[in-house]
Amino acid sequence: MTSVPAAANWTDSAGGMGADAAGNLSSALGAGAVAGTAEAEWLQLLVQGGNLSASSSSALGLPAASLAPSQPRANLTNQFVQPSWRIALWSLAYGMVVAVAVFGNLIVIWIILAHKRMRTVTNYFLVNLAFSDASMAAFNTLINFIYALHSEWYFGANYCRFQNFFPITAVFASIYSMTAIAVDRYMAIIDPLKPRLSATATKIVIGSIWVLAFLLAFPQCLYSKTKVMPGRTLCYVQWPEGPKQHFIYHIIVIILVYFFPLLIMSITYTIVGITLWGGEIPGDTCDKYREQLKAKRKVVKMMIIVVVTFAVCWLPYHIYFILTAIYQQLNRWKYIQQVYLASFWLAMSSTMYNPIIYCCLNKRFRAGFKRAFRWCPFIEVSSYDELELKTTRFHPTRQSSMYTVTRMESMTVVFDPSDADSSKSSRKKRGAPRDPNFNGCSRRNSKSTSTTSSFISSPYTSVDEYS
Repeated sequence: MTSVPAAANWTDSAGGMGADAAGNLSSALGAGAVAGTAEAEWLQLLVQGGNLSASSSSALGLPAASLAPSQPRANLTNQFVQPSWRIALWSLAYGMVVAVAVFGNLIVIWIILAHKRMRTVTNYFLVNLAFSDASMAAFNTLINFIYALHSEWYFGANYCRFQNFFPITAVFASIYSMTAIAVDRYMAIIDPLKPRLSATATKIVIGSIWVLAFLLAFPQCLYSKTKVMPGRTLCYVQWPEGPKQHFIYHIIVIILVYFFPLLIMSITYTIVGITLWGGEIPGDTCDKYREQLKAKRKVVKMMIIVVVTFAVCWLPYHIYFILTAIYQQLNRWKYIQQVYLASFWLAMSSTMYNPIIYCCLNKRFRAGFKRAFRWCPFIEVSSYDELELKTTRFHPTRQSSMYTVTRMESMTVVFDPSDADSSKSSRKKRGAPRDPNFNGCSRRNSKSTSTTSSFISSPYTSVDEYS
């Protein structure tokens, strides 16, 4: 989640500095470039290497370093110049991520917002997730890749601040949108009688996620700096207390945008999974309840795959920055740039997988993607696909939904007006007892079925919510 890549590891090629000094300079530059810690200690070593004047050091709040008059200025060259074929391959890989992520997520947003049937609580959070993924792919991925290749910041001071600020914001919004979906699924399945989030409440939750994301990422914007050096310009984060403060901040970010939300989702989806897959509904349950159960399982399965994909994609990236911050000698390894580019590509690729997952595992999203690409000669939109996005198969009322969770057997009382002789006693005939839980369903095992069906239907949801 930093914009300064591993490509900025430089060494002394003029021979004016001793081997130890050159090694320290290379290590400091590499650590600063890799972890975004190009701050006090890093700049001080640059001063000692003859790349910054004493006046510029003082201007940055660092103690002025006096260089011996006879000490030559170090000539720094890039150790990580790549051949053209390798640059072309990496460019193709990153370009594919950006194209699929941006267009795929924009189509997801269109599918949900343009079709009334798709506007559910879960899908509103999916819109937020898609927006954050598309934004990060569009505004961060290619810029960071260019910086990683050239070790030169071409985009000005304002975009430097944005580049250091926005990735954390977008990742926070993505992961907590997934967390909100997990909690919503948990409440809908474990406690179905409680009211679901309204559209207004959902918008408030989404707004709160972005506000918290801005607050968490604000220090990155506040302390972002650009530094013009001989032959190149750097974009980095200069923390007031140096690299140690940045390392602590990065650990806090990893906990808040990775481990903590993944822990919450692991717990909620484990409980939901045990509930949905832990026991089978009795064999005579009617088709409507079976369809709702299958729909819930499909949605939960899809979201579990989304979460696992996110966790796998981002884990190497976080491990990379922790290791290079602790063991700074790794920044001088000749293959470290390739490791950085690979881990960063994998992290950014998490933005392109979700549309693919939705299309493969959800028939309505699949129908939406077919409509979006109907101009392609090999894409055929069937009448069934059109109905998936336009019609609703079930329209349960609040009353009929309430009946699905009651266990009482009602008794019909019939008054017989033809019996005049017994008018005073108002003779009553009992109708056959019926169970309103199961309109058109078998009554065998009705008691156990009604108990289990309490987590299949609720007065606030329909099968559309899960399909």
